[in-house]
Amino acid sequence: MEITWLTKLLLSHLLADFVLQPDSWVTKRRAKHFRAPELYYHTLVAGGMALLLLGPAYWPVALTVFISHTLIDTWKSYQPLKAVYFLADQLMHLLVILACWYVAFYNWNDLMEYIDKMKADRDGWIRVTAFIFLAWPAGILIGQLTMKWREKLENPEALSQAGKWIGIIERMIILVMVLNEQYEGMGLLVAAKALLRFNEKDRPEQKTEYLVIGTLISIGLALGTGLLVLHLTAH
Repeated sequence: MEITWLTKLLLSHLLADFVLQPDSWVTKRRAKHFRAPELYYHTLVAGGMALLLLGPAYWPVALTVFISHTLIDTWKSYQPLKAVYFLADQLMHLLVILACWYVAFYNWNDLMEYIDKMKADRDGWIRVTAFIFLAWPAGILIGQLTMKWREKLENPEALSQAGKWIGIIERMIILVMVLNEQYEGMGLLVAAKALLRFNEKDRPEQKTEYLVIGTLISIGLALGTGLLVLHLTAH
């Protein structure tokens, strides 16, 4: 029941935000902000979809969705068109949805009990630490280890941001695969990356060396970290 209810509320958000919202509404909202009628058309659709899928008994939830959606989307209309603001907007909507779900089915004591379980979950903390390490500290470590090759490139900054995010995503995927002992999938990921990144013609030798060494270090760190987590959580 609880998961079905949450899924319906998530579906109502996806339909309202991505299926039933014309681009023209977004454009006018960005131009006129809270004065744009299209803002309220959209948030009425969001609240209406929640009411339709959950049923009239949950009208307070639909009203909460309508009000929160109006406030969040008004804030977003003043922000530049950047991915960080899109993600922040969706995160705020998701937090509202989760809050409604929690209030509908749980109470404060349930939350305290869950938090206490999380505090005592040794394996969970080990996994979280592994993901944090591979996301940021590992990237800095790789940058330090590959510095002498990067300094030989004509324009090293052109690779920095894209390479940073590719590396983070790559290490996250490899860690998930190792924790689930899906080593075949890891091989496919590495092969796909090799085809994409090393298929350029007329690439300088220094750039090839830099990419190969950085990739091998990144994969090695992710694989080693995953194997260590498996070892620690097996006891």
